[in-house]
Amino acid sequence: MAVFISKSVQNTMDFAREYSKTLTAGSVVLLNGAMGAGKTVFAKGVAQGLGIEDEILSPTYAYMNDYSGKLYHYDCYRLTSGAQAEALGLCDYFYAGGVCLVEWAQNIADVLPPNCRSVNIEIISKNQRRIVYE
Repeated sequence: MAVFISKSVQNTMDFAREYSKTLTAGSVVLLNGAMGAGKTVFAKGVAQGLGIEDEILSPTYAYMNDYSGKLYHYDCYRLTSGAQAEALGLCDYFYAGGVCLVEWAQNIADVLPPNCRSVNIEIISKNQRRIVYE
């Protein structure tokens, strides 16, 4: 595990853009952090690093947003089990060849693929975040 201290939203996005270079097709990254910690900001940076120009929005009501098969951004906050994720077809995308970023992954822990990486974002202050990653 390594640690990065972000001093701003832009700093987090820049870090995530660089982090995206360590990802390959099929990578699954669990984004952990409280509401407002910056998980979607991190996803925006990863998307930039993958060459995605679409606006990245939190998929809270859609459960998962598909960005041209390159990036699958999940928000599992409203799910209560892996069985729900399977019933919605969300698990299929873990094996579709894109990068998967999963927010609130603990809610579907029993259906996550092996070898997931994690990024934990902790709020230090209004602008600072502690990002612990692997």
